[in-house]
Amino acid sequence: MKAFMSRYILLFILFFLLSCSAHHYSNEQINFKKDPVVQIPYHPLNNEKDLGILLKAIDTSRIVLLGEASHGTSEYYTWRTAISKLLIKEKGFSFIAVEGDWTDCYKVNNFIKAEKKDANAVIALLKEYNRWPTWLWANYEVASLVSWLNEYNQNRSAKDKIGFYGLDLFNIAEAANEIIPFLTPADTTAMHAVKKFQVCFKLYANDEQQYSKVLTRGINTCKEAAYDVWQTVHAAAFKKSNTSETGFAMDQDANVVFDGELYFRTRGNAVDAWNFRENHMLETIKRILKLYGPNSKVIVWAHNNHIGDAQFATMHWAGKINLGNLLRYKYGEKDVFIIGLGSYTGSVIAAEKWGASYQQMPVAIADDSTWEEKLHHHNTDNKIIISKELKDKPALLRWISTIGVGVIYHPLNRTGIYSLSVIPDRYDAFLFFEHTNALHPIATHVNEKGPLGKTPLDY
Repeated sequence: MKAFMSRYILLFILFFLLSCSAHHYSNEQINFKKDPVVQIPYHPLNNEKDLGILLKAIDTSRIVLLGEASHGTSEYYTWRTAISKLLIKEKGFSFIAVEGDWTDCYKVNNFIKAEKKDANAVIALLKEYNRWPTWLWANYEVASLVSWLNEYNQNRSAKDKIGFYGLDLFNIAEAANEIIPFLTPADTTAMHAVKKFQVCFKLYANDEQQYSKVLTRGINTCKEAAYDVWQTVHAAAFKKSNTSETGFAMDQDANVVFDGELYFRTRGNAVDAWNFRENHMLETIKRILKLYGPNSKVIVWAHNNHIGDAQFATMHWAGKINLGNLLRYKYGEKDVFIIGLGSYTGSVIAAEKWGASYQQMPVAIADDSTWEEKLHHHNTDNKIIISKELKDKPALLRWISTIGVGVIYHPLNRTGIYSLSVIPDRYDAFLFFEHTNALHPIATHVNEKGPLGKTPLDY
């Protein structure tokens, strides 16, 4: 009996220690109806002058990640633009890297580093984002940023111009096509490899989604051809010296071909595919930072699901990593500053199903369990929350429900992306907007009904 009691006591102690681990977080959500008196320290967010407190908190961080709770909210884009301008002007940030295709974003990069262009040229440029969902980057809010970057770069030397790059790997056919202009007649091996891949991929109408469908049948198809592109182009880039941006771009196009093909082959396992894509984003950032030099700094634009540290979000339980926690691990928390963005109500641009035309929709009001409802309940001000100011609030060091919107959304059915997060650790700061408005897309003259083989896994 004594042995049984001793074992029972040991088990109880073990359970108690486990339940108190992870910074003493409770695995319960805050019940805001039962706990309405929790005070959240915040700073008002009314105009750009209010961003001073945020820049002070960023301090000397080398990497600043700017999130969003949807891909279709105007305020998220305009405030990320305002923050990015200040980081570039006042803290010497070198480039912006976004959750967008490498090929299309590199066209933006070349555009903003060239001579001064007018608004019509900017709009024509953004229409190059012609893969569904087009509105993510083909919108008037991004046009404003591109115009500013182009103008800002006019008085900077070639080596000091601000860059703009895409972190994604979906446009593998276009990436292969973009390699050819970089090659010289002497690069015969690389040229042969690229053309061999083009011939292979043409069998699938140069459509990554058609290719993905075939891969689900267990056929390797263009696997070897993609590897040959990466190997031979990488060797050609090395000979040319990978310190120039053109050499870097050629090499990155080859990386997109190889990694993109591999990504589509891993999509049968959602977790593996997600993690592979996050690692590709990480490696791209590392490579661009190296290109710009040891003192370079990067601003990253991506959805909260990519930038909010996965270790403190539900995705971690499913085995997922993300860019936020990878960057913190690689560069250290002092050099990485993560800013989440969210809102309570308003309108958004999204689609009702994958590949369908976009439309403006009302945002479903967050339910009583959410972080967003708590901030609304506190008062209706727009707010800047600095996470270190929440560390002495045990009620906030718990798993709290947060809500986001993907490119697919059904507000009447309340199908937002609900997940649990430990807010003060997932983000270093959080910008909250009481009411937001839909993004303003640029008509791209392409059929918004995209390939049906694509899945929401990608966003």
